[in-house]
Amino acid sequence: MRVKDITQFLDSMAPPAYQESYDNSGLLVGDANAEIESAIISLDVTEEVVREAIEKGAGLIVSHHPIIFGGLKRLTGKNYVERTVMLAIRHGIALYAIHTNLDNVSHGVNAKLCEVLGLENTRILAPKAGILRKLVTFVPKSHTEEVVSALFAAGAGHVGAYDQCSFRSEGVGTFRGGEGTDPFVGVPGERHEEIEERVEVILPVDRTKTVLAALFEAHPYEEVAWDLFQLENELLEVGSGMIGTLPKEMSTEAFLAHLKKSVGGVVRFTRPVSDTVKTIAVCGGSGSFLLKNAIAAKADVFVTADYKYHQFFDAEDRIVIADIGHFESEQFTIDLLYDAVHEKFPNFATFQTAVKTNPILYL
Repeated sequence: MRVKDITQFLDSMAPPAYQESYDNSGLLVGDANAEIESAIISLDVTEEVVREAIEKGAGLIVSHHPIIFGGLKRLTGKNYVERTVMLAIRHGIALYAIHTNLDNVSHGVNAKLCEVLGLENTRILAPKAGILRKLVTFVPKSHTEEVVSALFAAGAGHVGAYDQCSFRSEGVGTFRGGEGTDPFVGVPGERHEEIEERVEVILPVDRTKTVLAALFEAHPYEEVAWDLFQLENELLEVGSGMIGTLPKEMSTEAFLAHLKKSVGGVVRFTRPVSDTVKTIAVCGGSGSFLLKNAIAAKADVFVTADYKYHQFFDAEDRIVIADIGHFESEQFTIDLLYDAVHEKFPNFATFQTAVKTNPILYL
């Protein structure tokens, strides 16, 4: 197995194009073509996790949090980040992070937390805009079906639960081939008119290269006319947080006890708003930016982490904020990634780290 066999699969699971602008997901250390015999899955990368990889002979560590977040200007071992990276390089261990891109997909970190809490009817809490593109191209009518089928096969044309979606309109295209051209129709040096169809399809940004390659392969013209537009439409399958419902209503007290038992650690929460709760919003990691979305979606409880003292006042008796801790809210990501890699590569040795990387301890 090569490093890139694993990382390309993980990229398909949560495309890097879906990560936040401040993030640093992807292969951070190592040779993508290096051969490896095993990998370790962890929430964080620390020196202890790298030493664990050395002991197990693992050539790759897949983590949720990137060890390199900001720029590294030097490697002198003055802090744990530099020491961890240096240790990994010294022993030829690749480091790969799958962070906010895994947060932002509907089968990612938040979906796993919803599963642990037993939530049903889940959906993205704050769908993202700006990651859809519209491709417009012009095809001779005789080849429209061939080109459109190629675009669909490459991942274009999905709108919600529908696929193979396109729009076509007929018109007349004109062109004149210059010296040395070999036009599909017409004669070089003479203006030609051709009945063409304008074809429009929507695609997610991460499929752009694949869809364009399919267009150029299937289109009969030497020079393909095409336009690509960024759309502000929301992609409902991609975004921050999730929201779902409990199988049946629970008292607020019972739900908080269920939450604590499910994730461990300590739950910090605001005072109950009502006697019972049913609709639960979640965001693994630091999710305070989604409070307004949770309230607008009429969630009874917002489960997240990293709330500061004064931010708890923002509940304003409209919702219960339940802070379960950063590690606790994302710990199940290890299971998620392990199961995905093991299912895809059942004969490849994959291990869950035995190191508890949570830097916070509780009495």
